[in-house]
Amino acid sequence: MKREGDLFHQIIDIDNLRLAFWKARKGKDYKTDVIQFRAKLDENLLLLKEEIEEGKVVVGDYHYFNVYEPKERNICASSFRERVLHHAIMNVCHANFTKFQISNSFASQKGKGTYAAIEKAKTYQKKYDWYLKLDVRKYFDKVDHLILKKILRRRFKEHRLLHLFDLIIDSYRSCDLEQKGIPIGNLTSQYFANHYLGMADHFVTEQLKLGAYVRYMDDMVLWSNNKSELLQLGRKLEQFIKIELALDLKPFCLNKSIHGLPFLGYNLFPNFTRLRSNSKKRFQLKLKKYVHLYKINKWSQSILQNHLLPLYAFVNYADSDGFKQKVLSTLDSDSRV
Repeated sequence: MKREGDLFHQIIDIDNLRLAFWKARKGKDYKTDVIQFRAKLDENLLLLKEEIEEGKVVVGDYHYFNVYEPKERNICASSFRERVLHHAIMNVCHANFTKFQISNSFASQKGKGTYAAIEKAKTYQKKYDWYLKLDVRKYFDKVDHLILKKILRRRFKEHRLLHLFDLIIDSYRSCDLEQKGIPIGNLTSQYFANHYLGMADHFVTEQLKLGAYVRYMDDMVLWSNNKSELLQLGRKLEQFIKIELALDLKPFCLNKSIHGLPFLGYNLFPNFTRLRSNSKKRFQLKLKKYVHLYKINKWSQSILQNHLLPLYAFVNYADSDGFKQKVLSTLDSDSRV
């Protein structure tokens, strides 16, 4: 595998740092730390450039909070200054991470994403009788720092870039006694996590020789017309993930395709798509919350519309007209938009 070089100087280029600032501040212009950083933008960018170049950039200034959708998770938010750093790195390194991904890996890549993963899964649901869904137990908390660093060194060769990666990786631990865990919420974490399981992707396609496979972050699905063969492949993949990546899988989800595949908030059947029950609940709660904020004048019409568009898109992707109309009918007529 050819390792990528000559990236570090692209990262610290002032134009790249400026682009990183504009990406990091998107949707956050009203926040104090963004306002303060922007007030002395050139000065702050030059200082950040100098710190990165000297290997003295400060990372790990995290703010923690919990979210409860779709499940309870502890989010670790970096300072704004560090988010600029993360964007600067991935502006340059994005393509090199993407090169390692197989075509059926769909997270953290331009032109892919949730719906592309679902479309590919739907094609396999129609073609194969059985599916096996695998999910890593506490994935972000269990990523091994030493293994991650080793994997990154197979892809990148510049000492200063690898030192930068190491600083970010070592700035967080899910447990004080172990060198494990990457924080949910960091841009770099998305790429590191996706790259880490990219090793499993290559094992599936190159060693197991299975083409009917889709992964979206730590959700993996394999398909076959042979149930026994599918279980055998799943056990081999489980062993690879345990030995090579030091991760544990949740219990296997093996079923016939005609019974529906639970994947990314939907139940995918060979010829139609349904919303999962927890997705319906989230839609109802979010819709009521958004309309309430609009009614009490905390949100403008444009802000409400911006929040409703992805919400409706998620529901509209499924065969859900009856459900959507039922929910909308429960709202006051003057609340509808």
